[in-house]
Formats: sequence, C-alpha cells, structure tokens
Amino acid sequence: MWGIDRRVVQNFDWTLFGLVFALIAIGIVNLISSTHSGVGLSDEVRRQLLSLGIGCAALLATVAIDYRHFERFAVPLFAISLLLLGATLVLAPVTRGSQSWLFDGRFQPSELAKITLVLMLARFFQRNPPGEIRRVRDLVRPLGIAALPVALIVLQRDTGVALLTVLVASTYLAFVRIPWRGWAGVALLGVAAFAAIWSFVLAPYQQSRILDVVDPGRDPLASGYQVIQSRIAVGSGGLLGKGWVEGTQSQLQFLPTQHTDFAFSVLAEEWGFAGSVLVLAIYTLMLLWGLLIARNSKDAFGAMLAIGLVGILFWPAVLNIGMVLGLLPVIGVPLPLFAFGGSALVTSLIAVGLLMNVSLRRYVF
Repeated sequence: MWGIDRRVVQNFDWTLFGLVFALIAIGIVNLISSTHSGVGLSDEVRRQLLSLGIGCAALLATVAIDYRHFERFAVPLFAISLLLLGATLVLAPVTRGSQSWLFDGRFQPSELAKITLVLMLARFFQRNPPGEIRRVRDLVRPLGIAALPVALIVLQRDTGVALLTVLVASTYLAFVRIPWRGWAGVALLGVAAFAAIWSFVLAPYQQSRILDVVDPGRDPLASGYQVIQSRIAVGSGGLLGKGWVEGTQSQLQFLPTQHTDFAFSVLAEEWGFAGSVLVLAIYTLMLLWGLLIARNSKDAFGAMLAIGLVGILFWPAVLNIGMVLGLLPVIGVPLPLFAFGGSALVTSLIAVGLLMNVSLRRYVF
C-alpha cells in the first residue's frame, strides 16, 4: 500500500516539475551572484544546494505516498507541528528579535506548520464544502484551527510569518458564499484587531516599517533604508539589466539581506525588466497550473489540498514582491523556491510534491 506505484512514474507532472526547477535554477544563479566573493562558491550556495538535495528527497517521498493517507494523519501531523512551535519558546535562542529557529538556526518549525495547517483545513473543507458555507459563524472551526499555530508564532515574535500563515489559511475564503454583509462585519473586526495589534503587539521598528510604505523617505538611513536601496536596484536594471555579477547595489553591498528577502532586487538589477518578467511569468504559470490541478482532482480532499498548497506558494511571493517594490512593509518573507533559505526551500518542495501527488492520482486512482 505504501510502495511506489509504477503508474506514478508514467503520469508524473513534468510541467509542474519543469516550472519549479526553472525557478530554483534561476534562484541559485542569482544566489551565486548575490554572495559572490571571487573565491569559489559561498557557504550560502553550498547550504542551498544541500537543502535542495534534502528537498528533492522529501518531494519524491511525498509524491510516492498516496495523498489520501495524509488526510488520515492530518491531526497527528498538525499536533507535532504545534509541539515543535511550542518547543521554540523554550529551546530556541532569540535571533534578530524572534525566537523561531531550532537546531542552531537550521530548522524553522513555522514552515512545517503551514503544510500541516493546509492538511487540517483541507480535511475540514472536504467535509464542509466551501460552496455550502453561507454564514460567518460556520467558519469558527477553521478559524480555531488556524489560530493555534498563528498564536504560537506571534509568541515567537515573528509577526511577518504569523501574517503569512493567516493569509495561507484565508486562501479558502475565496470559495465560500458568505454575503457581503457578513464580510462587512468581519472587516470591522479586522480594523479593531489591527488597532489592537498596532498598540500592543507591534514593536516601534515594526510600526516604522508600515509607515515607510506611505513615505520611505521619512527615515532613509534606518527603517526606510532597505526599501530605498531595493528601489534603486530595481530601477537601475533598466530593460535588460547590468549583467550577471555586475549589479552595483548588490556587489557593493548597498542592498541588505540581498540573498534572502531582497533576492528579487538583485535579479531586477542584473537582468532588468526582461528577467523580472520571465521569473514572474514562471510563477504565474506554476500557480495557475496548481489551480488547474485542484479543478481536475478526482476527490474533494485533493481539490482542497491543492488550493491550500497554491496559497502556500502564492502569498509569500505576493508579500515579497510587494516588499521589494516598497508597496508592502518589510516583514522578512523570502521569495519561495528562489531566495536563500533551507527550511523554506524544503517546505516549498514538500508543497510541490503534494501538488504533484494530487495531479498524478487523477490517473493512479
């Protein structure tokens, strides 16, 4: 039952595989440039290649196991991820103001929590189809499910990842049929929640980052510095860019966290508008392909799972691109499958593996 079915190889989703690994390959080329020192490959590149190997093994293992088994184990997997999130509050050191990494910064449990959260929500919405949900109070249970990891991540003081987790969970809201009056009430609660978070949760530097979206020049040498340098990098790339390893903002180290949060800025400077559009087109095709997988799934759990997995890849891409362009606050969310980050890369490849799993079992059913 747990073995690899021969038809898995025959019906493997090569389209999704090709799009994903095109992004990864471009990202590694970009990482080599952003960490270029003139003496071989950097430690970051080596670590990313190691994470890629681990992620590929996880992808293949995820594809090999029928996704319907993950429904059966959704609850214990979710519980394990919550325990790991809780463990960070006891065992993890404070790094850059947050307490979210285990094993000397090699593993971020909140990445795993996104996968298990989607499994739990897919399990819920399989039994309670979104199209039949017409009242806000019918969302109390999925809201409670999402609130558990979000609350633990907030306690880790990682507000950006907490927001990302909320957005991943909110992906399913596009498919419910609650009338606009119900959403008006939710909007009012959202405004009240934001006011409370602003007053009691956000640190002064986090408030400054939100204000910098309106006016990046209000503090150009501190909170607004990253966005200003990112905009300079993006704008200076022009149509075709300055060329690989030729970006002045990145090579002269004007651009902070250029291999993680601002990796797309390096791409835009070196490969210009043309290179940026190419990468965004690959992302768009990948996400649309994921929605097509959801539409063509043979069962409700597969469809709901695919929708949540698309959300895992969609929301960090939106947040990161908005952050790079100065349209959204800087919240430390890297571009999935592209920027440096071991836990993020492995988690994204697990998400891709589950998408491929749903895709190929249209035939292996």
